[in-house]
Amino acid sequence: MILSLLGLMPGAFAQGLLWAVMAIGVYITYRILDIADLTAEGCFTLGAAVTCKLVTLGWDPFTSTIVSFLAGLLAGLVTGLLHTKLKIPALLSGILTMTALWSVNLRVMGQSNIPLLKQTTIISLLEDVGLTKNVAAIVAGLVLTVFVIFILWIFFNTELGFSLRATGDNKNMIRAQGVNTDNTLIFGIMLGNGLIAVSSSLVAQFNGFADISMGTGTIVIGLASVIIGEVVFGHRNLLHSLIAVALGSILYRIIIALVLWLGLSSNDLKLISSVLLAIALCFPAIRNIFTKNLKNSIKKGGSENA
Repeated sequence: MILSLLGLMPGAFAQGLLWAVMAIGVYITYRILDIADLTAEGCFTLGAAVTCKLVTLGWDPFTSTIVSFLAGLLAGLVTGLLHTKLKIPALLSGILTMTALWSVNLRVMGQSNIPLLKQTTIISLLEDVGLTKNVAAIVAGLVLTVFVIFILWIFFNTELGFSLRATGDNKNMIRAQGVNTDNTLIFGIMLGNGLIAVSSSLVAQFNGFADISMGTGTIVIGLASVIIGEVVFGHRNLLHSLIAVALGSILYRIIIALVLWLGLSSNDLKLISSVLLAIALCFPAIRNIFTKNLKNSIKKGGSENA
């Protein structure tokens, strides 16, 4: 039994790293910009669809992955324009783009599913040098995650990066400094969705297919990874937060693997994801209540002894 659980860990670790960049993309919109962007649901499928379509047309996997990033930027641009220029609420803007992307993704793929049978992918290239599929995914996911965290850490310490972070913290204050908050919001939403698309590109190359429904539940998975990472690993500064989100993605996948190992059906994954997110969201409140009660008990005990 224990050996079977250990056998699930490489796959869970690989999936966690491949989805980590998606979680970072969600972190940018949810935590830094402080908006609820549901574009992720459609954008995740978009990145996979673009990559698989181009690979089947003979494009090399690296170029296909870059194009998927550009497609994600474009999806984020649409949401950003709807929100900032047309004054549609962020939540509704994301829903509109997500809904439109369902048709766009079908147009891109030409069918509901594109298999990658014998096409060359980033994962298969790593397998060709002697790595197993899970190890190849771990290497690809780790390289991408470290690269993204490093680039974002540098970017968010630039003037534009500080402006973007300040837009989420206090829009009125940064607007008073002469910063166009519409532009920073649009850029942030584009960046987040671009990262989500890149993540889905690698996930599709690992799974060997793109499917029209593969983005369902993406926002819940991303938020769960963000919250779990913050609760377990903390968020002292930006770099620490980015690393925590990536680790949260891995931990989320390990928890899912553990739950499946205990005998739950894979059909319950969406339910499990929602429950995990609910627990992670309410954990700080529960911890505060417990800490407060503990302090009151200690204080009461000290008064009685006196």
